[in-house]
Amino acid sequence: MNREYHKWYSSRLGRDMELLVFGHAGVPVMVFPTSGGRFFEFEDRGMVAALAGKIDAGQTQLYCVDTVDMESWYNHDVPPRWRIARHIQYEDYLIHEVVPLVRQKNQDAHLVALGCSFGGYHATNIAFRHPDIFTGLLSMSGAFDMTRFLQGYYDQDVYFNIPPAYLANLSDPWFFDRYRQNTYVLGTGWDDQCLGDNQHLDGILSHKGIPHKLFIWGTFNSHDWPTWMKMVNEYL
Repeated sequence: MNREYHKWYSSRLGRDMELLVFGHAGVPVMVFPTSGGRFFEFEDRGMVAALAGKIDAGQTQLYCVDTVDMESWYNHDVPPRWRIARHIQYEDYLIHEVVPLVRQKNQDAHLVALGCSFGGYHATNIAFRHPDIFTGLLSMSGAFDMTRFLQGYYDQDVYFNIPPAYLANLSDPWFFDRYRQNTYVLGTGWDDQCLGDNQHLDGILSHKGIPHKLFIWGTFNSHDWPTWMKMVNEYL
């Protein structure tokens, strides 16, 4: 399997950022780690190995990115306004630094955002904010309301980074035209602590006429890697 390690200094974040690439061709997938996870988590947890057949066959190519969650959402040493500002800088890094790398290495017209748990938030948010760049989404056990990290603070930047908030009020046809061309999949389980978040988002998407699928698994301990390993093989 082709495996590449990339590291460069991001002027948008003011620090070095790292990522791993797995595969040589196929649909490119930007993979986000879970809370506090790193760019090597997907490999360490056996998810890359679980997809080895599809990767080696040239069906998919993974771009496992790092996050700055401990400097943004989880950084309790700075005011909430600073946390959301740091998250916006992170998105700028993804759109203007990582996506160009993907396009340089892969000519496939698609780009999927994927993540488990907190990574599901990142995947969902960036996919719905940029439907012209990301043509697919797979969120497994995602949580989508980040206001719980901001101690009651709320402004326009917070609003536009909470998918249940901005999607519920969205009316711009530019977005809907692109949503209808894309593929959105939410996976969760009946015993998943994020089940409610997924059902709520499912209701909003259905109400707005945004094509998507919600799958609720009956497996025990569904908010964990063994279930996510099965989900990613089923839906990616």
